Amino acid sequence: MRILRAAEYRVMPWKNGGGTTTEIAVSPDGAGLDDFDWRVSMARVESGGPFSGFVGVDRTLAVLDGDGVVLDIAGRAPIELTQASAPFSFPADVPTQAALIAGPITDLNVMTRRGQMTHKVERLVISAPLDIHMEAATTLVLCLDGIVTAGHAGVAKLEPRDTLMIGPDAREMRLEPARTATLFVIRIDRIPAND
Repeated sequence: MRILRAAEYRVMPWKNGGGTTTEIAVSPDGAGLDDFDWRVSMARVESGGPFSGFVGVDRTLAVLDGDGVVLDIAGRAPIELTQASAPFSFPADVPTQAALIAGPITDLNVMTRRGQMTHKVERLVISAPLDIHMEAATTLVLCLDGIVTAGHAGVAKLEPRDTLMIGPDAREMRLEPARTATLFVIRIDRIPAND
């Protein structure tokens, strides 16, 4: 179990140079934008425009703050995402345009290498203790707002934008909010190689 503090995240340019992204975690450690197995990040989007393309990568997007965004993904009807929307998954190598609904947003991006890794992203609002089960190789819990203690002895304290990263050895983790808290639970698995 590791706590990733918001103040320690790495800020770097977008792949297309159009803004900056805040990297929460990446695997393998130190991987760049072209050679990660998986990557979890946040981006501040100040204006509409094209998304960076990532060949062979699947992406899930969620809006963390701001009024939202409309995604125009080639071959699909436009999708409107707001803070109330469920996280939305789509291929990161399909041309995608973003139009802001009303002003800047911050979004959460989870990306995995297709054919090697898979991921699921769940948004939870909790006001009472919750046990989450670890059925993935790596589980990340991003505390969007509120303060949450994790572990049966309250061993870890998550403040806004902190992330708890848990490996496959933990079976379950108790999350206890001080008041109401919004969390994103990200589960990442490796696809077994064919024999």
